Amino acid sequence: MKNLKLFTLAAFAVTLLASCSSVRVISDYDTKADFGTFKTYAFYKTGIDKAQISDLDKKRILKAIEAEMSSRGFAKSQQPDILISIFTKELERVDVYNNNFGWGYGGFYNPWVWGPGWGWGWGGFGNNVSTRTEGSLYIDLIDAKNKELVWQGRGVGTLNNTSNIEKKEERIREFVSHILKEYPPSTEIAAN
Repeated sequence: MKNLKLFTLAAFAVTLLASCSSVRVISDYDTKADFGTFKTYAFYKTGIDKAQISDLDKKRILKAIEAEMSSRGFAKSQQPDILISIFTKELERVDVYNNNFGWGYGGFYNPWVWGPGWGWGWGGFGNNVSTRTEGSLYIDLIDAKNKELVWQGRGVGTLNNTSNIEKKEERIREFVSHILKEYPPSTEIAAN
């Protein structure tokens, strides 16, 4: 069972980053946190080690986070203001489409003749069932001084399986970029 769980999580990591669909983002934060004082960061190894994805995908995610943080003027430091952690979740979705359609008649009851009658017609195709994996990547920012969560961003998107490394890395960058667009929260949002 443990191997199945690890395989499922590895499959999540592979597929998380390969889909072309959009990423839905939700973020939450501590309204009392002073985000203007956070200028440096480091990765929270304890939290990242618990993320149940492959080490290669962890490296890809961390590299994408570094690029995003750097582009926003944050510096990586041994004495950070914030610690960054990640974790993932996945959910298998099942979609059932009813394709019963057609024309003609059949299976009617004719009162003038004993028993049911059958006529010409064309039938439908029945039901189609498809599955898709939807995954979530969480990025947590923790105040390094008091070790309290101050911001959390979650990106949710549909996952497709791919062995194309470039597509996987592109999907990781897309997830991280969309999530971190919400950080830091703007003062207008925080004031409301």
